[in-house]
Amino acid sequence: MPINITDITTSTTGTKDATDRGEHELSWQESALCAQTGPEFFFPAPGSSTREAKRLCGACEGRVACLQYALANDERFGVWGGLSEKERQNLRRDATGLHRG
Repeated sequence: MPINITDITTSTTGTKDATDRGEHELSWQESALCAQTGPEFFFPAPGSSTREAKRLCGACEGRVACLQYALANDERFGVWGGLSEKERQNLRRDATGLHRG
């Protein structure tokens, strides 16, 4: 299924203060499958496979929120929301190209 970056990068705004929004933005981490495994899956050595991390992400209900977090915070390393560094970079580049017209 293709990823729609507009849906992912659109954040909800309301009357809550920044602390409440910050806590809500990270609430997905409590039930995330990555919290139950070691970081070596999600931050593999250069040239190592990200296949296992992506497989776990694909089964995780927090995948979209994780990817939103990574994009919003410019996470440059590791697998976030099922995408590698290069895939997130390409997603941003493609989205920028779409906005230029």
